[in-house]
Amino acid sequence: MSEAVLIVDDDPVQRRLLQAAVEKLGHTPLLAENGREALGVLDRVEEAPRTIVLDLIMPEMGGIEMLERLQAQGSDIPVIVQTSRGSIDTAVEAMRAGAFDFIVKPVAPARLGAAINNALKVRAMETRQRKRRNTGDTTSFDTLVTNSPSMARVIKLGQKAAASDIPILIEGESGVGKELIARAIQSESRRHRKPFVTVNCGAIPDTLVESILFGHEKGAFTGATEKRIGKFTEADTGTLFLDEIGDLPINVQVKLLRAVQQGEVDPVGGRGTQKVDIRLISATNQNLIERVKEGHFREDLFYRLNVFPIMVPPLRDRKEDIPLLVQNFIARFSDSASNRVTGISRPALALLESHDWPGNIRQLENAVFRAVVLCETGVLDVTEFPQIRALVEGIDPYEGAKDIAPDTPGIITSQPLEKNAHLEPTPPQDLPGHTPLLDENGNVRALEDIERDAIQFALDHYNGQMSEIARRLGIGRSTLYRKLRDMGLDPAERTYPRND
Repeated sequence: MSEAVLIVDDDPVQRRLLQAAVEKLGHTPLLAENGREALGVLDRVEEAPRTIVLDLIMPEMGGIEMLERLQAQGSDIPVIVQTSRGSIDTAVEAMRAGAFDFIVKPVAPARLGAAINNALKVRAMETRQRKRRNTGDTTSFDTLVTNSPSMARVIKLGQKAAASDIPILIEGESGVGKELIARAIQSESRRHRKPFVTVNCGAIPDTLVESILFGHEKGAFTGATEKRIGKFTEADTGTLFLDEIGDLPINVQVKLLRAVQQGEVDPVGGRGTQKVDIRLISATNQNLIERVKEGHFREDLFYRLNVFPIMVPPLRDRKEDIPLLVQNFIARFSDSASNRVTGISRPALALLESHDWPGNIRQLENAVFRAVVLCETGVLDVTEFPQIRALVEGIDPYEGAKDIAPDTPGIITSQPLEKNAHLEPTPPQDLPGHTPLLDENGNVRALEDIERDAIQFALDHYNGQMSEIARRLGIGRSTLYRKLRDMGLDPAERTYPRND
């Protein structure tokens, strides 16, 4: 099926080459000479392109700035950046800015085709997942699993809050799962069969907030060609979830206070009030006390909303949840993917655990989703997480992919786990001809000794080929050389067996 691909490059020769390659792949190319022109194309087209091929060095607006603009706009279009051979730092910067993939100039048609096909696969899966979420997937506290004491306290607070109708304020950074907590509260409350209506206050233009929340009469303002009910009325008898409440304009806060206090709303242009019966749950990623001190948020409204506060901790403060979350995401996404992913390698899991996740669970979920869609071996490995590698340790664009068999020792599978239980790893087994994990007394050997034996074994097994050794061990070449130096091992002094 033909899909639109936006090509952004200031070099007319390169642009024509990419155009021809995209057309040969059966897709429709859209062309732009720089980032600014490309953003204009995105504003004009009726249907957004399925992917973008973006040069990094351009006049007026370069690729990195365009990536940052797209991220600020919340765009979900996968972007494939072009980088020059040897420009690893530039590729890393682009991945940190949100690039989906990168290709090295001069672009090989096969590599370009693979990158575009991968981007299209991810977009198609995202569409299926979105439809699936809209067909009645329910969230309850039983579906929120954790190994973290701080998150267990959040769940306990949520269960207590569900037993009443008092206003709740959920605080926490973006991506920690505030809406999931709100939905779980609603699902265990007496209103569980009633509407659950969400409003992102930060995504609504200031001029429309009042109309969207409280509704309007026909002719109330320019463009009001018909009567519309507001979100309060839509949520009547159910739950209204106001996300990013801290972004609500100060003039609308007055009407919100009245609605909360008296259970009445005034539609814009209306001649009377309307009674509503709603359970209000608010959420914010801001410090509302500071907003009150700065005069941006009404103090009386704050205390009216903050009757039952719940603070959701960021993922970096509960990294013990990462293995459990990853396995849940793998199980969920594998059900919809064409390939069956059964687990994740320990080096890949260690990579995910070493990241601070500024985007929290949402960022982790997106990273695992992309990895599951593109995985070809059945087991997620470090090469499936290029953006995270860029953030944690830098990446080498020229490293090949690793082949890991699903039954390789050290794989964490996506088998169902008991809810809220700690991971219990399978007891290690010593394999014939492999590094023993136990010493002569039956105790587990020190990790440093096991790692040294593994590296020495890899040196011999791959005849001192450092790129291959680093790839098979799941570490970067610079990390491998550092470990060799720390261990006092010199590959040049070793004699390697022939593996003919």
